[in-house]
Parts: sequence; structure tokens; C-alpha cells
Amino acid sequence: MSFRDLRNFTEMMRALGYPRLISMENFHTPNFMLVSEVLLWLVKRYEPQTDIPGDVETEQDRVFFIKAVAQFMATKAHIKLNTKKLYQADGYAVKELLKVTSVLYGAMNTQGGERADLPEEDSSKFKFDLGSKIADLKAARELASEITSKGAVLYDLLGKEVELREARTESIARPLEINEAEKVMKIAINSVMEEVQKTKDMLNSVALDEANFEAKIEKRKLELERSQKRLQTLQSVRPAFMDEYEKIEEQLQKQYSTYLEKFRNLTYMEQLLDEHRRAEQEMFEETANMLRLIQNRLKEEEQHLLKSGSNDDSDIDIQEDERSNSEGDLQIMRHRISTDALLQGRVGARIMGSMQGGDTEEDEDSGDSEIDLDEDEEEEEEDDLEDDSMEISPGKSSLRARKPEPLEQSDNDF
Repeated sequence: MSFRDLRNFTEMMRALGYPRLISMENFHTPNFMLVSEVLLWLVKRYEPQTDIPGDVETEQDRVFFIKAVAQFMATKAHIKLNTKKLYQADGYAVKELLKVTSVLYGAMNTQGGERADLPEEDSSKFKFDLGSKIADLKAARELASEITSKGAVLYDLLGKEVELREARTESIARPLEINEAEKVMKIAINSVMEEVQKTKDMLNSVALDEANFEAKIEKRKLELERSQKRLQTLQSVRPAFMDEYEKIEEQLQKQYSTYLEKFRNLTYMEQLLDEHRRAEQEMFEETANMLRLIQNRLKEEEQHLLKSGSNDDSDIDIQEDERSNSEGDLQIMRHRISTDALLQGRVGARIMGSMQGGDTEEDEDSGDSEIDLDEDEEEEEEDDLEDDSMEISPGKSSLRARKPEPLEQSDNDF
């Protein structure tokens, strides 16, 4: 594919009167619809009465269309087209289309001088009217073949005329004998009578066959009636095991409904259990992170106190202020830990009860006992937290004990 081929093709199609504008950019990518339209228009321009289907929706239709166009051009215009390049529908197809357009364009140019004096309307209606001539040519070919065949048969018959002439003259000259004619007539009559007898026998056999078939039909009808009656009786009779089957079916339906209810409750309880475990895990992680932060802060304060043991009274006051702030933070953290533990105890409390409704006095007593147990567990947890705080407080006293003693000679004499 070259730029010159594309330019020549577009100019030739414009000169031939193609109704659509063809750009040189149309063939950069495969465009089978445009190629099929151009091929169909060129075929119609070459012979208006051609019958080539223009359906190119499926792959099979496209292959058939390309083959039909290539065969038409090869037989009528003696132009050999490459079907593979035409099916590609890109720049390589332009070279194949140029073979047809160049022939039409050359024919138009040869008749350009004669058509120069025609008005514009006649020039726009320029067409090759070859359809009628091709039809006449086909009819002439058929007549020529028929004439040759008839002539050959006539020639053979005329060759036998010498022998046939003698036999004909002898048969005409021979006198007609009545006895022979009577014999021939009798033979013909006998043959006809035999044929009539054969036809009568066939008719009789047909009647017998008809009677046999009617008897078989009646027999089949009786069998059908008996079968229908038997079917009705079987349908009206109720099986012996049908009652048991219906009872078992009802029980199965009930069991299935209870199974569905239990399965639904089980899945719901499993979901609640998973959520509760997830909440507990998150709470444990939070408390562990808080305790880790507190331990890190206490270590930092201890190191800071050890390093700042030999500073002045002003530094000591600053450390006391920082320590008081850290103590306040520690109290806040302890309060949070205690509240979290209480919440955890409440969340972890067991729920006692049944799936059925209705409260009794025993249930209320059992609920009160459970509430008392929960309160006892909360008190025990608070005691444990106080013990933990007492364990942490000696550490604070030791930290305070490690503070450097103030110098005797200080400015705080008053």
C-alpha cells in the first residue's frame, strides 16, 4: 500500500461518480463495510442486472460475498482478484480495487471526447448498459447448441435413409392380407384382455386389504377402550400406603421447620459469640497497650531522676511538679483501667434463661441471684485493682525516696 495508490483510487472513484466521499484515512484500519459497498457499486456499474447478495453480517456471508465478486470479475471482465487481500479490507485491498476502477476509468476516458457535447444530466447518468446484450448472448448460445444437436441427429437419420427407403417401398408394394391382419388384431385384443383381468384382480385384492385393515382398526379401538377403562379404575383407587405417606410428609415438614428455626438461632448465637470475643480481644489489647505505656513512662522518669539527682533546688521543684503531673496521669490511667475491667466483667457476665416466654417467681429469684453474683464479681475485681494500685504505689515511694536531699545551706531558711 502506498500513498499514490490511495490517491489514485479516491480520484478514480470520485470521477466515476461514487456517491460517498472516500478519504485516504479510511483504509488505515480494516474497514470491510466500505470495501463491500465499493465492490457492490463497481459490480453494479459494470453490469446493472447482476444478482450478488450484499449481506455481510456474518463471517460466512463475507466469504461468500468476496468469492461471488471475484468469480464475477474473472468471468465477465477477465480481471483476477486476490480474495485474501480483499477480505483484509485495508490498504492491500486498495490495490485489488484499483484493478477494477482503472478499467472503468479507462473506458470512461476513451469515450470522454464523444460525451463532451452531452449535457451535464446525461454525463451524470453514464452507465454501461450491457445487461440486455448479455441476456441475448446467452439465448443465442442456447439456440446454437440446440441447432448443433438437432443437426447431428438429422445427419444420422439421413445416413440411414438408403436402407429405410428399400424397406418402405417393399412394405408399400406388398398387398394387404386379411388373415394376417385378423391374427394381429386378435393378439392385440388378447393382450388387452389380460391387462384388464390383471387390473380386476388388483382391485379385488385392494378390497380384501381394505377389509383386513378395517378389522385391525376395530380391534385396536377395542384395546384402546379397555386400556382407558383400566386407567380410570387405577386412578380412582387410592393406594393403601397413601395415608401413612401423608402423615410422614406432615411430620417431615414440621421437622424441617424446627430445623430451620434452630439453625437460624444457632447462627445468630454464633455471630453474637464472635462479636463478644472480638470486643474482649480489643479490650485486652487496649489495656495491654496502656500498661506498656505506663511502664515506659515510669522507666523514663526513673532514669530522669537518677540523672538529675545532683541539680539545684529549682530543678528539684521542677521535678516535683513533673512528678505530680505524672501521678495525676497515673491516677487517670488507673481509673480508666478499673472502668474497663468493670465493663469487661459486665460484658462477660453470663445470661441465664430460656427461649420460651413467661416469667415465674423462681426465674425472678434466679435473676436476683445472678445479679448478686455479678455484683460480687465486680467488687472482687475492684479489690484486685486496688491491690494492683497498692503494688504500684511502693514504686512511687521508692522513687520519692531516691530524690536527692536538699542541701543544708539553702536559701529556704525562713
